[in-house]
Amino acid sequence: MEGARRLVTLLIGDWLITSADQPPQTGWGVRVVDGLITDAGPGTVLKNRYPADDVTDASGRIIAPGFVDAHTHLYGMLAHGIPLASAPVGFWSFLDDFWWPLVEDALDHEMIMAATEWVAAELLASGVTTFYDVLEGPFSLPDALFAQKDALDKLGIRAILSFEATERVSSANGRLGLEENARFIEACRRDDGLVRGMMCFHTTFTCSSGLIRRAFEMAADLDVLCHAHVNEGTHEPDWCLANKGKRTLEYYDELGVAGPRMLASQCVQLSEDERRIIAERGVRCVHMPLSNGEVGGGIAPVPEQLAAGVTMGLGSDGYITDPFEVMRGAFLLHKARLQDPQVMPAHQVFGLATEGGARALGLNDVGRLAPGQKADLQLIDARFSTPARRHNLFDQLVLWRNRHHVTDVMVAGHWRVRNRELPGVDTERLRARAAEQAERLWAKI
Repeated sequence: MEGARRLVTLLIGDWLITSADQPPQTGWGVRVVDGLITDAGPGTVLKNRYPADDVTDASGRIIAPGFVDAHTHLYGMLAHGIPLASAPVGFWSFLDDFWWPLVEDALDHEMIMAATEWVAAELLASGVTTFYDVLEGPFSLPDALFAQKDALDKLGIRAILSFEATERVSSANGRLGLEENARFIEACRRDDGLVRGMMCFHTTFTCSSGLIRRAFEMAADLDVLCHAHVNEGTHEPDWCLANKGKRTLEYYDELGVAGPRMLASQCVQLSEDERRIIAERGVRCVHMPLSNGEVGGGIAPVPEQLAAGVTMGLGSDGYITDPFEVMRGAFLLHKARLQDPQVMPAHQVFGLATEGGARALGLNDVGRLAPGQKADLQLIDARFSTPARRHNLFDQLVLWRNRHHVTDVMVAGHWRVRNRELPGVDTERLRARAAEQAERLWAKI
C-alpha cells in the first residue's frame, strides 16, 4: 500500500517546475507527506511554516514532475541490434517478415521479465516515474502480465500494463488476450499498489469488429481505457479503405467506440476527417516521434491536434527510451515539417512528457507538483553552461539535458533513485540477465 509508513520532508532546490503551463520558480520547493504533495512555495516560507520537518537540500538541481512514458514496449529492447539477413522494405514487411515471427512469437516469461526489469530500471534512472507498457506476445499467454508485475513491484515504479490482444494467430488467442487484461485489471485493484492494468487490442487489420467491440465493452465494465495502435503508417488506413470502405477512425466511429475511453497511439497518417473525429469524440492520443521515423511511418500532425484540444502524451515505443531524446524529437521534427520555428515550444513539449502523458492515460493525480498530487518527481542537474532563467529553463532542459543529468527520482514519496543509483537494485545483474535473454531470442532466428 502507498503511504503505509509516514514520511514527511521538505524538498528545496534551485528551481521548481510545478507544471509546464506555469513559469518555473527559483528557490522554491515542495512538502511531501505520505506520498503526496501537500504544499509548494518559496523555500524560506516552507521552512518557517514547517520548522519540525526534515529538509532535503536539492541545491544545484531542478525539482520537476516525473516523466510519463505514455507508450512503450519493454520487451522491445531484446531486439535492439538483432541480426537481420535483410532490412524490412516497408511497414508491412517490418511486421510480417520481422517483428511478428522473429520477436513477438518467440517471447516467453523469462524473456519478458528480464526485459521488464532492465528497461524499467533504465526508465527510473531517466526520470520516468510512470509508464504504460503494451506487451505483444501471443504465445506467452496466459499470465504474462503477472510475470511483468512481479518484476516491477521490486522497483517501485508506477506502471500501467496491458496485453495487446490479436487475432492474427486465432480468434481464440484474441479472446485469451482480452481475458488476460481483465484478470490483471481486477488483480491490480485488489492489490492497490503502483501497478494497474488497461484493456488493449492491436489494430483493425488484425482484429475483427467483434473483438474490437468486446474489448471496449470489457473496458467499460471495468472502468478503464482501451488502447489500440492507430494509423502508424499508410498500411492501416489503406487496408481499412479497401476492406471496410472507410478510413480507420471513421470505422471506429461507425463501430461506436471512438470516444474518451479510447487511447490511440501513433496516429501518424490521419485525414482531416479522422483528425476531426479524434477531436470531437475526445479520443486520447500518444505521439512517438522517434519510432515513427524508424519504421518510416511519417510525422504525425501533432501541432494541429493540440490546437484542436486533443489530449496528448509522449511515448518512447520501446525504441529510444531516454525521455529527453524523445522530447527533442517532438521539439524539432514538427518545426521542420511545418517550416515554422514557433510550433511545439519547449514548455509545451515538456508538458506532453509529464502532465500530458498522465492525462492521456487517465491519471489525474500525477504529472504536476501541486497539493493533492502524488509525490512523483525528479531532480535534474541545473548547472548549465549558459545562464538558466525563467524565460529559458524549459529550453535548457529540452535541448541541453539527457538522462544522465537526472540525479534523484521519487515515486509515491519514496526515493527510488539517489545520486544516480537505484538503492538496493543490482543494475549490472539486470543488464546481464537482459543480455542473456536477448541471446536466447536471437538464437531462434
